[in-house]
Amino acid sequence: MAQFPIEPKQTDDTLLAWSLQDIENRIGFKGGRYTNVNHLLAFLAALLLAAIFYGLMVFVFKHLPVTSFIANMFLRPSNLPIMIPATVFFFVGVMVLWLKHFKLRFQERALGLAVVPDATDFVLNETTAAAVLARLHDRVDHPRHFILCNRIDRALSNLKNMGQINDVSSILRAQAENDEDQVASSYTLVNGLVWAIPVLGFIGTVLGLSRAIGSFGLTLGAAMNISVIRDSLKGVTAGLATAFETTLVALVFALILQLWITVQQKREMAFLDECNDYCHSHVVSRLRLVRQQNPEAPPSQP
Repeated sequence: MAQFPIEPKQTDDTLLAWSLQDIENRIGFKGGRYTNVNHLLAFLAALLLAAIFYGLMVFVFKHLPVTSFIANMFLRPSNLPIMIPATVFFFVGVMVLWLKHFKLRFQERALGLAVVPDATDFVLNETTAAAVLARLHDRVDHPRHFILCNRIDRALSNLKNMGQINDVSSILRAQAENDEDQVASSYTLVNGLVWAIPVLGFIGTVLGLSRAIGSFGLTLGAAMNISVIRDSLKGVTAGLATAFETTLVALVFALILQLWITVQQKREMAFLDECNDYCHSHVVSRLRLVRQQNPEAPPSQP
């Protein structure tokens, strides 16, 4: 029986090496499984992007007539306690979805691996499963890092060891359900951000309205003193600006992330469907039971 190394292989002949080619591993961080994203990497990258974003607001957009009103929304002192965390949360979501895009593209490359021979007369059974597994391990550093390869590895390993053809389809179905759950759970963080960002905006609304109402009370108490009324009205307008601007920015951020999530989820579900089709076409449809002759049976009469 062929023996396969436990540790992942990293040779020049390996077609897909997750430990070398996954985008997070290339950057120097531990890569998440399948399309899961390393949250530390996403957070650090989001901080950098938020700093660059605010630098552009201060040194570029603030001085351009077309974008100065946008820069004022982000740079208004009363808005900063809400705008800064909302911006960081937004860029965390952007980085998660951006990394998931590249990780999904890498997973899709497994669909092009010629793991099962294309010969029309090739059949899968407990004997040929070992050869297919050997081909699989030659083409990836470790099947567990790839959604499609992990399914095939689990199903054919069971077939090779147990010889139960009927179990292959059930194993593939169970693994497909696990993969769908894995993909769904990979959106937990970004879905939480889509919820948290508008909440920050509403907090800014409450703070702004409370500030405006407090300033309006000073305006009413100013009687006929025009200068005092003018100064207190500035506090009212600043409070109202905070109330509406923070909500506007937060809703725009949440809308962008939600639309991106919808598109990315659709792509990942389509990929899982392709994996199902691949397993059915190249694995399930080629399963054949090895017919063993009974040595005690009488020979057939001519």
